[in-house]
Amino acid sequence: VAAWPTFGQQMPGDSSAVPGAVAKFVSDSPMIDGRVIGDPAWSNIEPVTGFRQTTPDEGALASERTEVRIAYSADTLFFGVILYDSDPSTIIVSDSRRDSPLSETDSFQIILDTYLDQQNGFVFGTNPSGLEYDGQVTNEGEGSGRFGGSYGGGGGRQQRGSGQGFNINWDGSWEVRTQVTDVGWSAEFSIPFRTLRYPRDESQTWGINFQRNIRRRNERAFWAPLPRQYSLYRLSMAGRLTELVVPPQQNLKIVPYVLGDATNLAAVKGSTPILGDIGIDAKYSVTPSLTLDVTYNTDFAQVEVDDQQINLDRFNLFFPEKRPFFLENSGLFGVGNSGTTELFFSRSIGIGPKGVAIPIRGGARLSGQVGGNVNVGLLSMQTEEVSGVAPSNNFTVARVRKDLANRSNLGVIFVNRQASGDLVGSNDYNRTFGIDGRWGIGQNATINGFIARTQTPGKVGNDHAYTLRYGYTSQEWWHDYNYSEVGENFNPEAGFLRRSGFRNFNSRTQYNFRLGPNAPLSLHELRPHVSVYSYWDFNGFQESARAHIDNHWEFKNGTEIHSGVNLTNEGVKAAFNIMPDVIVPVGRYKHRELQLVLMTNQGAALSGQVYSWIGGAFGGDRVTIRPSIRYRMGEAFNTEVSLSRNAYNLPGGKFVTNLIIARTSYSFTPRVFIQSLIQYNEKAKLWSSNFRFGVLGQANTGLFLVYNDTHGLDGLIPAAAGRSLTLKYSHMFDIFR
Repeated sequence: VAAWPTFGQQMPGDSSAVPGAVAKFVSDSPMIDGRVIGDPAWSNIEPVTGFRQTTPDEGALASERTEVRIAYSADTLFFGVILYDSDPSTIIVSDSRRDSPLSETDSFQIILDTYLDQQNGFVFGTNPSGLEYDGQVTNEGEGSGRFGGSYGGGGGRQQRGSGQGFNINWDGSWEVRTQVTDVGWSAEFSIPFRTLRYPRDESQTWGINFQRNIRRRNERAFWAPLPRQYSLYRLSMAGRLTELVVPPQQNLKIVPYVLGDATNLAAVKGSTPILGDIGIDAKYSVTPSLTLDVTYNTDFAQVEVDDQQINLDRFNLFFPEKRPFFLENSGLFGVGNSGTTELFFSRSIGIGPKGVAIPIRGGARLSGQVGGNVNVGLLSMQTEEVSGVAPSNNFTVARVRKDLANRSNLGVIFVNRQASGDLVGSNDYNRTFGIDGRWGIGQNATINGFIARTQTPGKVGNDHAYTLRYGYTSQEWWHDYNYSEVGENFNPEAGFLRRSGFRNFNSRTQYNFRLGPNAPLSLHELRPHVSVYSYWDFNGFQESARAHIDNHWEFKNGTEIHSGVNLTNEGVKAAFNIMPDVIVPVGRYKHRELQLVLMTNQGAALSGQVYSWIGGAFGGDRVTIRPSIRYRMGEAFNTEVSLSRNAYNLPGGKFVTNLIIARTSYSFTPRVFIQSLIQYNEKAKLWSSNFRFGVLGQANTGLFLVYNDTHGLDGLIPAAAGRSLTLKYSHMFDIFR
């Protein structure tokens, strides 16, 4: 541990331990074609090298050489990257769709901390197929649901909930090209300054780091080296990019769209009407660090449908936000516990009861930084009235967060929903007030939390919520302890609440044991851990509790086995229907269950995983199994089929549920694709299919053809069953380009 400063485990502010890179001004911009070797634009620029591993051999030099050259012109930042490989035939390329995960492919990523606040940044990445990958990092990638550096850095496609860590759904205007050569592969990035946000100063120093993945060796390496518990998002340990002269921001982008839609509903007899619509989005840089987004007649026809879920407990299901306008900069507005208690959750806007779509008339968002590392956000959206479903509503969110030294911050948030129209009174409103903060202690420990209350007509008293959490992450240890409380009348109508009226304690202690190169059975790492949670109501009645004892066995080839035991305790105060014909009566239910997980090497062409739980439930027995299998053919074709099967044998009856989900995608190029999502819920006799064809332009605009087909909903949501075909075209006009 004492030797780590040699590898760059610097404390913030210790400039002597911070690696540096210099950006060179060029009057003749490089040709962005992926060819770096032999391009005269790069020949006189000194590369940065010396990448070091976090895995498998922590602290050692990377097994293959990487060279990164950095240049800039009057309006663009360029990166020329040569990724040498002693055997280019073994390079793994798993996907070429925009924003596909980079963790299962050979890949390269850049992170830019443009404010040098050591907490927030922009990520750009690619793989040998030329995939475009970008996103925003907030709070060093630490969401409110866990602590420590994520093992991500090119992970999953969809963020969840308030998205306080990494937002993959931010789509900037930039370009990347790659080439595979006889010495490895190379990449050229062209990132216009107007795509980024930065301070007003002409000459600037930014935080920067690079990550390279060599997938066949399960190797991750960084230019500014990191201990293994951290990811690329650990900006407090990033290097420095100096001698950068940036232009004043001139950014105005206008994105109009035109849409045609034909819908045939099962509940409506007759012909299929063809409808059209238009709308517009605009983005304007008020200052280099403050951006105004405006939307009119907002539409999300190109967004993938939700994954189906089966509710087998007493609490609300959580469905993640997928709509691009709301996901951009969502990390700033996220306060609370992701997926359980969120003070603002944008999915409450434009989506009514049982998933009914509510038209969004329009809105605006002002977000960015003002002087002294103060992040500000103001969002206002107006929805239309839907007869019998919801009145017209205005949703307003105001957010201020001050970034402080050593990974710390302090913020406030105000959320307001106000109904309008002739059919509602003046007291049809809901308001949420909150304060949140994070205190970084040294490099490894963090304390964070929030406190909030709501105002709802007719709900008085016990309308509070708060969380206090302590987390510690080192190379060996991970500790996470938190206490939460949510009052019975806490009611964030523009947020999300999985359950109300509870006190909760949650803890996890984990030890990470990294084995040497000669470990038996080719084991790479063992992660034994114990976690405990418990929920009580305000009368002291224990509603739910679980103790989880587990060990993760990770092998050098990427295979993982998780072997765990759960001790559960469920208290039911009021009988409920777990299925329409099966009742769980009042009582106390204590059980044991075995939990087993198997994951094969996810970087292989054929891979799979199985999650399983076998044990007791509500006075009976249950067996839950969730297998999935994935096959890829090069970077173009991917398909995955998963099954979620629950078999319950309870005193009140037996039942089995099966949910099958099949995803397939084919990429003609990184910007032209076809995707399908087919789902079948056997218990509800519900089929749904979603097919999307896309030709992408800049920042995820372009042409989209979307077909949806749903059967079996007639008894649940009659108006939603049927077929629809939508054609949408949007184009970005970059006014100052």
